[in-house]
Amino acid sequence: MTTPRTPPVPAPAAQPASMQASVPTGERLAERLADREVLRALAAEPLIGLGAGRALLMQLAHPGVARGVAEHSDFADRPLARLFGTLDFLLVTTFGTPDQVARIAAKVRGVHTAVRGEGYSGNDPDLQLWVNATLVDSALYIYEHVMRPGEDEPDLAEEYYRQARIVAEVLGCPLDAQPPDLAAFRAYMAETVASLEVTDTAREVAAAVLYPRKLRALAPALMVFRLVTTALLPEPLRAQYGLPWTRNRRRAADIVLRTATDLHHLTPAFLRRPPRPLLVRLAGYRVDRTLASRRARRRQARP
Repeated sequence: MTTPRTPPVPAPAAQPASMQASVPTGERLAERLADREVLRALAAEPLIGLGAGRALLMQLAHPGVARGVAEHSDFADRPLARLFGTLDFLLVTTFGTPDQVARIAAKVRGVHTAVRGEGYSGNDPDLQLWVNATLVDSALYIYEHVMRPGEDEPDLAEEYYRQARIVAEVLGCPLDAQPPDLAAFRAYMAETVASLEVTDTAREVAAAVLYPRKLRALAPALMVFRLVTTALLPEPLRAQYGLPWTRNRRRAADIVLRTATDLHHLTPAFLRRPPRPLLVRLAGYRVDRTLASRRARRRQARP
């Protein structure tokens, strides 16, 4: 089996010395990436993708993230671009070689350097921690409540969290700035969710994601996406976003999620999990294309 290679890319924008010092590189990065089996095992499960919308809306509930997305992305024209961009970065970081991870992380950090405004910065370790935390929390929610491992299966949650911290680490959020274990992580999530206040900006971006005008041909799939995302969101955030949650919607969501659980348990792993090299190749291609498009739009915006 050949290992997919990421194409050469221009050098990323200069980053603060403090961030460069905190990002693992070379042998240190290879050592950190050597232990990803549980991270890969869950990431390869298609059901984990059900939590993508949940993670995105949780991210947007943080005012700094919402403003950064609204002011530095074309979410109105490409509402799902950030979601897929994040998922692609996750795929490469999870399944890629150390060289591939180093390349894509450097590119993303370079893009984040230009994402700054009043009260937020793309390279803020606290925001990086929150973004990764929503992804980890959503994956664990799907693992525990939708995949529902049997009593005779090992509990992967603690090890998954430990390994998933690498995602924020390669973007500049050091390990000592992240919760040290699963219990501390869950406490951090509970405290942060309770403190969040969804802004009008967040609701505007969320509406563009949940009701994209240019994707009407995908109306049936988007209806399921909205239903599942609403069902999985923490109740306080669901209420603040103003998402409708009637008895009929709850019943429909229960049917969809129970069906997903049954299919997961009935389908052998080798049939439900796509080949890892293919995942990395496709993700790397989409990330390169997305970043090239962003650079082109910034050049066009210059006077």
